Amino acid sequence: MYETCLYHYDPETKQQSMEWRHSGPPHPIKLRVLKSTGKVLASILWDQDGILLIDYLPKGQTINTQYYSSLLVQLKHILKKKRRRKFTKWVLFLHDSAPAHRPLATQKKLAYLGFQCLDHPPYTPDLAPSDYHLFPGLKKQLKGRHFSSDEEVIAAATIWLDGQTSDFFLSGLQKLEQRAKKCIELRGEYVE
Repeated sequence: MYETCLYHYDPETKQQSMEWRHSGPPHPIKLRVLKSTGKVLASILWDQDGILLIDYLPKGQTINTQYYSSLLVQLKHILKKKRRRKFTKWVLFLHDSAPAHRPLATQKKLAYLGFQCLDHPPYTPDLAPSDYHLFPGLKKQLKGRHFSSDEEVIAAATIWLDGQTSDFFLSGLQKLEQRAKKCIELRGEYVE
């Protein structure tokens, strides 16, 4: 479970805007373009088989303990429905140490729902499967494209996420094991 912002316009990267040029004429001047102010905050919950739940935060609302707890309840229902054969009493759950994830009320809700949390050290994107595996591909797909509304951004994100196979999601979690071992070997130093 991780969150990310999806922008109405996120300028293309330098790599995406590269072009072959012959020697001689000067290269075109590229101005730095800023991200648009229009954005959608997506909370994405996934497992080795694919997307379980995507929630887009309504405008003017923030992720707080109550909001996060309601997502956890939705997730529990979805797991019972979508992963009926794999669902057991306990679910191994990984999320970062965002402010809404830490309060005692959230911890109690997780325990009540049967979610056993993996410890996730703060400031470690190299150990967050969404940060190193899921979000880069999604953001690359959306970069350089102009969207006129939240609905357009959401539709584009949904198309890309739905197009990923279960092997894609499984490989992201397999990388976590390798990265965690490397982190232990390096005694907590940054892995990337």
